[in-house]
Amino acid sequence: MGQPAPAAQGRREEAKAERRRRIIHAARELIRETGDAGLSMRALAARAGVSLATPYNLFGSKGAILLAVLEDIKGFGRRFAGYEACSPPDRVLKAAALAVSYYEQDPDFYRALWGSMLRTTGAEARSMIFNPKREAFWIGLLDAAASDGWLLPEIDTAALMRNLDFTFRSIMLHWINGEIGLDSLQPAVGYGYALALRGAATEKGQQLMLERALAFQAELAASPAASDRGRPD
Repeated sequence: MGQPAPAAQGRREEAKAERRRRIIHAARELIRETGDAGLSMRALAARAGVSLATPYNLFGSKGAILLAVLEDIKGFGRRFAGYEACSPPDRVLKAAALAVSYYEQDPDFYRALWGSMLRTTGAEARSMIFNPKREAFWIGLLDAAASDGWLLPEIDTAALMRNLDFTFRSIMLHWINGEIGLDSLQPAVGYGYALALRGAATEKGQQLMLERALAFQAELAASPAASDRGRPD
């Protein structure tokens, strides 16, 4: 048999792309509705209107579907390109703020994602958020700040990146537990990052990060206190 006609092949590729879109959309809806990123593949196939084998055939694994859901939402690189003119340490803060902005736009999805990740069974969710590509991006930002004289040369940027991640994870845990509200995520993350960067900064970076930290501190002071959330009158 000869090769399929280009038109027929094009229709098959379009149909495959449409099934992929339906599966990604269905996965996102199920995560929001159930509050769990540990998707049932049977429920996912039923929601997407495809056979049980189709998600595996198109993606290969549940983890790949979860990653496709996250990538489909983001468009992070395109948006982050708008911060090219910022100073290197400010670009780190801008990247953190941009990441949190997705949480603000779709809190139910991200709360479910982080809830799954923080459970012992959340290995797939962890691999979605913390992966080599992401680490390379953040270390690249910190390396740029160091090479431009904003960070002390003695600072190990990989260790600093992990410390920033510890800060981020801690704040997410408090959010998941309802101890801080969505409106406090931006200033809480920014405050933690600015303080960490100030400790790692050269003289010219210290003053800038102090200014940023104080601005975030003022935002936190203006937000409803975490201890007051949900407290009965």
